[in-house]
Amino acid sequence: MKITLLAIGKTNSKELNSLMEELEKRLPSYIKYKRKELSDVKNAKNLSETELKNAEADLILSFLNSSDAMILLDEKGEELTSVEFSRFLEQQMSHSVKHIVFCIGGALGFSEKIYNLRPQKIALSRMTFTHQMVRLFFTEQLYRAFSILQRKPYHNE
Repeated sequence: MKITLLAIGKTNSKELNSLMEELEKRLPSYIKYKRKELSDVKNAKNLSETELKNAEADLILSFLNSSDAMILLDEKGEELTSVEFSRFLEQQMSHSVKHIVFCIGGALGFSEKIYNLRPQKIALSRMTFTHQMVRLFFTEQLYRAFSILQRKPYHNE
């Protein structure tokens, strides 16, 4: 199985990038993983909220293949513990899912165009974080989930 974290916009924090890269170096022993940051929509200031969300949706959808499992990292999603998230990933692997794309939308969230596809949604927290921080938190949780599945000493229960 392959996992991609797809996000709108770049991470401009050197510190967050460094932390993500450290975790990403550890992931290949568990899974094929990559982070893909899509460019921000041009002239976003001149677009309405709906137009901006739809433009971001088009960027996201242009990256996906029809066989990809799209999962939104979304405040409206299901909250999982780290162990539950590891079991979720294990289920995906047992169902022979070849590629999961976890998506982080723009600052205004996802458009109805995306929600109408009825993707699964997972919430990292009820709290609001910057989109840059969400990338780090997700990457850490992904590493934690695989360490749980491999019974490595990283996670304490």
